[in-house]
Amino acid sequence: MDAPTGSPPLRSLVATFLGIGLASFGGPAGQIAVMHRVLVDERKWLDEARFLHALNYCMLLPGPEAQQLACYAGWLLRGQLGGVIAGALFVLPGALAMWLLCCAYVHWHGSAVVEALGYGLKAAVIAVVAAALVRVARRALTSRWRWLLAAAAFVALALLALPFPVVIALAAAFGALVPMSAVERPPALPAAPGERRRLARRTAATAAVWLALWLAPLAVLAWTLGPEHVLSAQSWFFSRAAIVTFGGAYAVLPYVADHAVAAAWLTPSEMVDGLGLAETTPGPLVLVLEFVGFLGAARHAGWTPLLAGSAGAAVACWATFMPSYLWIFAGAPWIERTRGMPRLANALGGVTAAVVGVIAHLAWWFALHVLFARHDVLAVGALTIEVPAWSTFDPYAAAIALAAGAALIRWRVALGWVLAASVAAGATIWWLTGTG
Repeated sequence: MDAPTGSPPLRSLVATFLGIGLASFGGPAGQIAVMHRVLVDERKWLDEARFLHALNYCMLLPGPEAQQLACYAGWLLRGQLGGVIAGALFVLPGALAMWLLCCAYVHWHGSAVVEALGYGLKAAVIAVVAAALVRVARRALTSRWRWLLAAAAFVALALLALPFPVVIALAAAFGALVPMSAVERPPALPAAPGERRRLARRTAATAAVWLALWLAPLAVLAWTLGPEHVLSAQSWFFSRAAIVTFGGAYAVLPYVADHAVAAAWLTPSEMVDGLGLAETTPGPLVLVLEFVGFLGAARHAGWTPLLAGSAGAAVACWATFMPSYLWIFAGAPWIERTRGMPRLANALGGVTAAVVGVIAHLAWWFALHVLFARHDVLAVGALTIEVPAWSTFDPYAAAIALAAGAALIRWRVALGWVLAASVAAGATIWWLTGTG
């Protein structure tokens, strides 16, 4: 498939996507806007229709949609080599920035300065997730069925403690069986039987190559270190997470947090710190998984903390971002055919609605662990209810969270300014009151 205006020189492709990677702050919406401005408006390498068509496909996939869009655009412009370069350069600046932040976090963790700076950041994270919840809900909850499915997803996670992949699978099945919106079937693309067979063989070969590139290094790691080693456990866990991350980083974080806390890779408070740090770096928000991998390996690998943490960060990034190449390079040739499958579109609509409930659960989880120093777990039949100890409520953190939420949702203040103000306010309160 050729680009609308021809293939750009490789040097220009590298410089352009490196610039996009360095400028991609503000979550998926901001990152996609940057790509649209550069690739469509300025460079004119892609036209509007092709860019939106690629975006629609990437939104149906598990994993970081903005990185997949970069990979898809690179594939359109320069084939698989272009896709590899574009996808890697989109992630690399943020991954390096997060690695430096992880090193600093582990080295100075527990110091008064880090605690003071992190106090306001944790509170701001609640507002960031709440703003994402409002934004996604406005777009996704367009019918009564979708509202009910979002509520059911919240109950399944918060009260029934169902595993995240099960919730996503049930939402997809429900959407396929109970269509929540009409889906127009576009005309089918004509294709000769021989052409379909050639495409199927090429797709199978492509999938086999990228599946091996994704999983073979992780298998060698597990064989070398043993299946019980923390890096082996992380490699398979992050690979599983990569398959079920429909809805972006906010949707998968409860799943990752539950497992990481249970495995003692990090604490709930540190999970909130990781999300706050990821919000300050360019690139996809799912780079928070690099933070999880770094801390877990630094504490359990048995090596020096920075070496072990760096290995854990590398494993997390590899397992998280390599699958994107598989989804794009194997799936892109069939995109037009998936557009003609209303049942698939309805199933994915069910997942989109459930993601709202998943993000609501994430907001509740963060609020519980940031605003209360202690909480209890009550079992009522099949229900498991986390109840905060109201005597440990932190009014200062709540005030910062409310102010940050109002700034993001009501006045649409830029995220960077909100985070900076929250950190400054939190540090001031921390030093004046000894909170924390």
